[in-house]
Amino acid sequence: MAVPQPGIFAQGTRSHYHLEFDLRPGADDAGICEALGRLREPSVTAGGTNIVVGFGPDLWRRLRPDDAPGNLAPFETIEGNGRIAPATQHDIWVWSHGMSEDLELDVARAVVASLAPVATLAQEQAGFVYRDSRDLTGFIDGTENPPVEEAHNVAIIADGQPGAGGAHVITMRWVHDLAAFEARPVAEQEAAVGRTKTDSVELDDRPPTAHISRVVIEEDGHELEIYRRSVPYGRVGELGLYFVAFSADPSRFTKMLRNMFGTSGDGLHDHLTDFTAPVSGSSYFAPSLDALEGILPGG
Repeated sequence: MAVPQPGIFAQGTRSHYHLEFDLRPGADDAGICEALGRLREPSVTAGGTNIVVGFGPDLWRRLRPDDAPGNLAPFETIEGNGRIAPATQHDIWVWSHGMSEDLELDVARAVVASLAPVATLAQEQAGFVYRDSRDLTGFIDGTENPPVEEAHNVAIIADGQPGAGGAHVITMRWVHDLAAFEARPVAEQEAAVGRTKTDSVELDDRPPTAHISRVVIEEDGHELEIYRRSVPYGRVGELGLYFVAFSADPSRFTKMLRNMFGTSGDGLHDHLTDFTAPVSGSSYFAPSLDALEGILPGG
């Protein structure tokens, strides 16, 4: 049985750091794998930090073609109703999360130094848990997540399939217009989300344009679930959400985004996107520990 990267499911951490890299021209497979192997060193992993590594579709097929799912594909731009989810695909994604900002900054610096011979940093984003796991809009984030005991089946490719033990990943950085959102009455905010603001109870009469109306999709009597690990980020000048989700089937991401951006055929869009917009979007594959160890020196 292939074992997933444990950091995907590790709970209780409040400080997060996301790094996305582009390969340097001419970086060869041996050099890439050697650089990735340095992520196991104590200088990177000290202090109980969880590290998850994901690969862009082209890079994972290059390094481990026998472990690449057939439906592994780069993020594609989605545009509709005057809204756009841009594709900003990169080659390597590293997510570290632990208990303190200073530790995660040290880990992020060590990761960048380890990969520097083969890759350049394209995007970095520190994130944090806000209050009792709320988005900066004030609504609890991740209410629709599956229970912990079911998350594995939602996120991880089953044994016997290409990529077994691995997970498809989507990352998107969303920028909020909190001034516009907070100017609306709470009832209008709740209608945009589809839940009550204080205790996250689903509205009985939520409109079809509410966020959860657009992302909760049922097919053949079953909900198309994903496993979210998003965190807020920000400074006074820019506030938002670094969206991260895992799934055994990447088509779930596409269906949700098309519903949100009004390209699914019903002419409706997610009204939460009136107040927040993505500025990045990438797809990655987070391989099993077995597959990851198999490409590293000494694996």
